[in-house]
Amino acid sequence: MDATSADTRLARLAGAIAEPARSRMLCCLMDGHARTATELAAVAEVAASTASAHLARLKEQRLVDALAQGKHRYFRLAGPEVAAALESLLVVAGAPRGEFRPTTPSRLRAARTCYDHMAGTAGVALHDSLHAQGWLRAMAQGSDYELTPEGAIALESLGLDVGTARDARRRFACACLDWSERRPHLGGALGAACLQLSLRRGWVRQELDGRALTLTPKAEREMPELFGLA
Repeated sequence: MDATSADTRLARLAGAIAEPARSRMLCCLMDGHARTATELAAVAEVAASTASAHLARLKEQRLVDALAQGKHRYFRLAGPEVAAALESLLVVAGAPRGEFRPTTPSRLRAARTCYDHMAGTAGVALHDSLHAQGWLRAMAQGSDYELTPEGAIALESLGLDVGTARDARRRFACACLDWSERRPHLGGALGAACLQLSLRRGWVRQELDGRALTLTPKAEREMPELFGLA
């Protein structure tokens, strides 16, 4: 892709996101769940026919995917890179001029999903803990991370399948700027695997109707340092 075509593509993407109803749809899909056009129409506060036109625009720009299941058609974000871009734009959109004072609802600020990985205070604490223990380290360039041998052994002992995460067709581990904390949480295949591990071990519980996660008493007993509870 040359510079001119990249600029044109960026302008089209920006235009697709810029409409308020479409941006509400995209933010709703950041919890990683697929939704019908009817559900997204309600979120965007538009008529069903208008929602269909908006979703066609988002699909054309490869921001969402459509999935057919039985009589229903569901829409979801096209991938984790779209979620990461939206999270970064939310940082820009909400950045104050003076001292940072978070206005995110407390439930979402404490712990939430960012597509398929953990965000919020707990997500940032997880990111920082993995680095502090020497399990994760930044690579020489960019925002990617590498798992140390000690980190691989430790996470495997907790039940995380490092090999499967490495084989995923996506970035393995990377920084994802958190829009409520303004600091990185862990994204990529490893971030997704850490969330699934936390759910399986009962350290976090996912709300069925939104992005919020709840840290459980079991997390405080078993792994307080991992989620900033110590």
